Formats: sequence, C-alpha cells, structure tokens
Amino acid sequence: MIERHEAEAFLTLAQELHFGRTAEKLRVSTARVSQTIRKLERRVGASLFERTSRRVELTPLGRRLADELGPAWAAVGAALQAAVDAGRGLSGSLRVAYVGSAAGQLLIGVGELFRERAPDCEVRLREARATETVRWLREGEADLCLVPLPVHEPGLARGPVLVREARMLAVPVGHPFDRPGGASVEDLARVPVLRLPDGTAVPPPRADAVPGPDGAPGSAGKPGSDGTPGPDVAPGPVAETVQEALTLVGAGQGVLPVGAHARRYYPRPDVAYVPLDGAPPLEWGLVWPAEHTTARVRAFAEAAADLVGDPR
Repeated sequence: MIERHEAEAFLTLAQELHFGRTAEKLRVSTARVSQTIRKLERRVGASLFERTSRRVELTPLGRRLADELGPAWAAVGAALQAAVDAGRGLSGSLRVAYVGSAAGQLLIGVGELFRERAPDCEVRLREARATETVRWLREGEADLCLVPLPVHEPGLARGPVLVREARMLAVPVGHPFDRPGGASVEDLARVPVLRLPDGTAVPPPRADAVPGPDGAPGSAGKPGSDGTPGPDVAPGPVAETVQEALTLVGAGQGVLPVGAHARRYYPRPDVAYVPLDGAPPLEWGLVWPAEHTTARVRAFAEAAADLVGDPR
C-alpha cells in the first residue's frame, strides 16, 4: 500500500521532472525526495524514473502508474476535504432571515462574501415580519436573523453591532413636529406613539419606553445614560408591520420612531421623517439560537463583521 508522502513525492516529481523543484514544492529536502522515490521503486521492483545528469523522465511503468494513480489520489483528496468541510459545518445551506429592505440589502453583500469563503454552503435569504423572527429561530425555520438590538429573548446569541444609525421620527406631513428641528424625546409625551405587536425580536414598547421601528425600546420613560428620567409616552394603535404603522402615521393616528434608513427605504408622500433629539441610536445585528452556534453560523457572522467594519 502506497503511503501519502510517497504518493505526493511520486506525483509531484512526475509533473515537475526535477528533484529540486519537487523538493521546493513539497517543502522537504532534495535528499528526502530522492530517498522516498528509491524506496517506492524498491517496493515496485522496477525503476519509475530515468535519471541522468541533465534530465529526469518517467519510464513506461512510471508513466502508467502516474496516469492511474493521479486521478485516484485526487479523488481521495477531494473526499477527505469534503469530509473536513462537512465536519466543520462549511457545506450545506444556511437560512438567514431579515426584517425590512435595508436589512435585506446588507445581507446580500454579506452572502456574497460568505460564499467566497465557503463556496459549498448555500445561503438562503428570507424576509420575515418582526413578529416571526424569534419563532423562526425557535422552530428551526431560520439559522440567523438580522434584527434591531438589543434582543431580550433567552437562549439567543448575538454577533457584533453591524449597523448603528440615528433615530428619527415618522410624523404626518404638516404635523407640528414636521419642522427642521424635528422633535425631542420629551415631545413624545404629547402625542400617541405607535406600537408593534408582541412576539417581535425584542419586547414591545411600553408606555414608558420609546420604541424603535421594529419594537425596540429606547430610553424614554426610564433613566438615561446620565441618570435623568424620560417622559411618559402615550401609547398609540398597534400595527402589524412597519408599513402598516407608517400608514397609520400618515392617517394622523400617531408617530413612529424609526431608524434613519427609513427615509430611503420607506418614502411616502404622507409621512415626513424628522430628527428625534435625545434618542439613542438604533443598532442592528445578527442573532441565532445559542445551542445552534455552528461553524456556518460563526463564519457568516464573521463575514458580516468583516464586510461592514466599524459601524461607527
């Protein structure tokens, strides 16, 4: 039975026909290559190479062995690599969910980088409602989700912050807050603040918390980073989706704190987006079930972090 180092030395020398280049390619000494070939030839019982001071050539027997051994050895290597990739979890498929067009566009770029690094792993993107993300992760319908942070769900792991953006306020066109200076967090005590239903990736807003576009709480109604209390927020109607919430905003039934990306991805003739002074930035990141932190998941999260760099 031929050993690995013998097969590699023989096939490399059969290709290079030069002991020095073969040794350099295998990162061993020339003497080691020569010794390995002589040992193999003794086992075969005949010469595999004709050596002169000027050249090295395969003998007819050596040519036959190279022709038969080469494809077989390549198949062995491919099978071993496939087993390694499967063991590391870098093959198969990865299901990634997202909420909103902006998140989907970011994941397209992440998926392209990930596929360059793990070409045997298929990435499947799927848009979810905010009410579906946690359920999909719990029931195995998605491996990761890109959602607003923080996530207050037990058993979920999260990657680094991928996007950090200013919060803005969606208000009806012509509303008193529809002005260059926008509104402040304190102003939210004067108007109904629209809400999203339970079951989102983070707890739904309370009457004492400023919600984000997908239900992410802000700092109003509880002490801020400087210890100052926030105002009470008048709860508005509950909307099933962001688009539904914006429709309610346009109808004058309340206002909705959103991320700055809403200006680009949710333009509406009946809604204006104004600055929201005093609100913390909105952060986005990947979350997944901690017990299913596979190599695929880690590699995708790393690709996402490498693609965006420092979100600041």
